[in-house]
Amino acid sequence: MPRQITLADGRTVEVDCLSCALTSGLITPTGGVVYESNLFHVHQEVAYPIRGLIILASKRHFYGMDELTDQEQSEYISLIHRIRMEQRKRLGIDQVYYFYNEDTTHHFHLWMVPRYEWMRQFGNSVESLRPVLLHARKNMNDEKNMKSVIEGINKLKAGLCGFNP
Repeated sequence: MPRQITLADGRTVEVDCLSCALTSGLITPTGGVVYESNLFHVHQEVAYPIRGLIILASKRHFYGMDELTDQEQSEYISLIHRIRMEQRKRLGIDQVYYFYNEDTTHHFHLWMVPRYEWMRQFGNSVESLRPVLLHARKNMNDEKNMKSVIEGINKLKAGLCGFNP
């Protein structure tokens, strides 16, 4: 059943599965694709404008970690490692929350949520993620922040250019 989703750049899209729409190219994420292989699609989170908030999504439509093929398992961990390395090196991100859930309306994906100083006001636990994301959506859609987000995307693209897991 299609649902409407508002993206960080203000666009509203109607899709059955946002992950499928992104990984197939039906929706182009702000700043473009960070990295893409035959199995995975890496992009800046489209709904929350936080620099370096990366989504690592499977191109294949499934929900559970235990459904990864052997090839997907190998590439998945290599990609997480490389993305995290580039977040630290190129964007100066010291800490990341990894968030993955199987009861999502989208298919298999991992959120790599950077932790910035401004987020401390919302707490230091997984419970702080929702207020942080809502704050970003409501208060950080300005031109200055979006420029920073896109600059971060470009730095991560450069770091992942030529990556071969």
